[in-house]
Amino acid sequence: MKAQRDVWGQTLVDLARSDSRVALVDGDLATSTKADLFAEAFPQRFFEIGIAEQNMVGVAFGLSTLGYRPWLSTFGVFLTHRALDPIRMLVSQTGAPVKIAASYAGLLNGSSGKTHQDIEDLAIMRAMPGMTVIAPADAEEAEAAIRWSAEYDGPVYIRLARDAVADVFDSDHVFVPGAVHVLREGGDVILVSTGVQTSRVMDSAELLTEQGLEVRVVHVPCLKPVDEAALLSALSGPAPIFTIEEHSVIGGLGGLVSELVTSTTLGKTVTRLGLADSWSESAPNAYLLDKYGLSALRVAEQVRHALADD
Repeated sequence: MKAQRDVWGQTLVDLARSDSRVALVDGDLATSTKADLFAEAFPQRFFEIGIAEQNMVGVAFGLSTLGYRPWLSTFGVFLTHRALDPIRMLVSQTGAPVKIAASYAGLLNGSSGKTHQDIEDLAIMRAMPGMTVIAPADAEEAEAAIRWSAEYDGPVYIRLARDAVADVFDSDHVFVPGAVHVLREGGDVILVSTGVQTSRVMDSAELLTEQGLEVRVVHVPCLKPVDEAALLSALSGPAPIFTIEEHSVIGGLGGLVSELVTSTTLGKTVTRLGLADSWSESAPNAYLLDKYGLSALRVAEQVRHALADD
């Protein structure tokens, strides 16, 4: 088990050794996000802007016009909220190759509390034209996505979790933008997830299997773009669909799947599990996962109860 933030810092250092265009623009959180690894290895390409997130984006955009491939590094909530306007104007509208590493995204950001939790980021960034939006499942997929992003000639938003999660993919995993991964097959129920929630959903599938259900688990790491044909194929069959995300049920993965299903003749109901149009709260991680129905046990319970009601 490795944390995505650790992998991000280490991978960026590795990329910078062979690519002099790689630069990092930090918002006074380098020791938390692990950007300090880059600062130590490449101090001349590390730019500490301080708690000035809008200015961070301007500096990164300026570096991109000089031929650099800059990465923005801070907590996700400060990027998708404080710095949203310059991301929209300078990065997305111009198509600048600025990469947004949104650390501590989602609910589980240690003891920082509800002010630092970002449960709307995927909806916000997914709605932004020209933005690639990635939520990797584990450290292996995070590294693969970071390496792909470094070569991609356009803006990318990557959602990175603070804590380590169980591996979903092997070390030889290759990130393909838009790809959809069926992690296990089953014909009784379909669980669709993204980001590190997928690791917990795999545990939920084991619990449901013990109760006699055949569970299909679908992982969607790239919310934009997405291979719609592959996703529809993964959602096919009579089994009911549940989306599960460490995010608001509005506009993120649940929105994506619902939009796709209703725009076709698939004719199925989508049940969205996540934060149901409510703010989160400051609390320990395990409490938050149970409170908002995202722990492996709570997901399994909600799915079982929904199937029983049908």
